[in-house]
Formats: sequence, structure tokens, C-alpha cells
Amino acid sequence: MPDIVLARRALLALLACGAWAGAEARAATLRARHARPVQHRRVVVIDPGHGGIDPGTIGASGTYEKSITFATALELAHDLERSGRFQVLLTRRRDTFVPLRERVVRARAGHAELFLSIHADAFPDTAMHGLSVYTLSDQASDRETAALAARENRADLVGGVNLSRQPREIGQILLDLERRQTMNRSLALAQDVVAELGRDVTLLEKPHRAAGFAVLTAPDIPSVLVEIGTLSNPGEERLLRQPAYRRRIAQGLMRAIERYFAAYREE
Repeated sequence: MPDIVLARRALLALLACGAWAGAEARAATLRARHARPVQHRRVVVIDPGHGGIDPGTIGASGTYEKSITFATALELAHDLERSGRFQVLLTRRRDTFVPLRERVVRARAGHAELFLSIHADAFPDTAMHGLSVYTLSDQASDRETAALAARENRADLVGGVNLSRQPREIGQILLDLERRQTMNRSLALAQDVVAELGRDVTLLEKPHRAAGFAVLTAPDIPSVLVEIGTLSNPGEERLLRQPAYRRRIAQGLMRAIERYFAAYREE
């Protein structure tokens, strides 16, 4: 076969390959243009209070706080996961005892972007009832920050920065800045909880409060503790035993979480 024929066939083959590659490239561009952007799933840690040998508050009719908190946490976790927008981690997945500090450790190990602890309250005055939400008090936060700063040589990571590799003074400044931002975001989350749950359930007088709860002490995770009701009040104890009422609470908490993250879409 003449060389010119072979060359012509080779040229046609190359042109065909080029056309195919070009078509594939154009198709890939169109697919990328019309594809839905990959959505980052926010990591939410839900902490069902008490568990195992620790029943928590026991209502007048024998309701265990640990059972109410776990049922509500599962309802909320299911709703969040089903939305496809959240990755949910539970500090306990069964009726087992988990130390308070270990709950925070698990949240940080899971790279939590939000920590929500669920509890049920009790008061000597059985007439008191309603939902409330707690953030960490300034005094407790300062103590925890000082304790974490003292552990810099354990390579604590805050905001992606290894504090053990920073001069002590710089590490303390970075830690303090992170803590302040975390506290501000915890306050914002608490306000969202009050706003959303206030539409559906009774709130305690002055529903947003501050205390030194150990589970709220992570310096780099916005955290709140929600007392979903009072087991010391017979009427509210009956409500908390009802799946439909707990579902209403879970739905309100989900709206609060969505509202919180909507304010930080850029991150």
C-alpha cells in the first residue's frame, strides 16, 4: 500500500480521535455546568443527658430523665440526617453511662461544628415548668480556658492551630480569641432555640440562662444545653412522655439548628 494512503488513513484516525476528545470535553463541561454543587454536611453532635447507672431526674410518676433525653435525641438525629444537610453524631447510642468530659472529647474527636446537649429539669416548686436553654457562664469559661492553656504541651488543637507549636503568649491569645468567638456563637444558637421553640412549647421564665455545665466547656465548639421541660411538674412530665410532644420539640430544635447555620453559610 502506498505510503500516501497510509498517511491519509493515519491523519483521518487522528482527526476522528480529536473530534471525539473534543466532544467528550464539551460534554464534560456541560455536565459540570449543570451538576449540583456538592453540599458540605454540617457536623452536629447531639448529647442525650445521663444514661446507664445515672438516671438523671426521676419524675413523680417514675419517668427517667435519661429515657426522655435519649428518645428526643434520636428523633432529632433522625430528622437532621433525613434532611441530607447534616452529619449527626450521638455521644451515646444506647442506655450507657458516659462521663461528662468524655462527651466533650467525643465531640471534638468528631470535628463537631455544633454541640447540643438534651436534658430535662426539676425544681422544688412543682408549679414551675417550661423549656430553657443554657450557655456556659463567663466564669466557668475562663476556668476552662486556663485549664486548656495549661495543657498546651499535649498538642491541643484549637481552630486548626496546634497550640503546642506556638509561643505560650501567642497560644493563649489564639485560645482566648477562639473562646470568645465560640461563646458568641453559642449565644446565637441559644437565641435561635428560644425563638423557634417558643413558637411550639411553653418556655420557662427567663429561658436563656448561663451556668458552668461541664459538657459546654469545649473552647472551639458552639455549645448549648437544652432543658426540654420539667419532670417535677406533673403536667409537663405527662407531656414529655408523649412521642408527639417530643417530636414537636425535635422539630423546633431542628429549625433552630438550620437557622443557626444559615447565619454562617460562608464557612
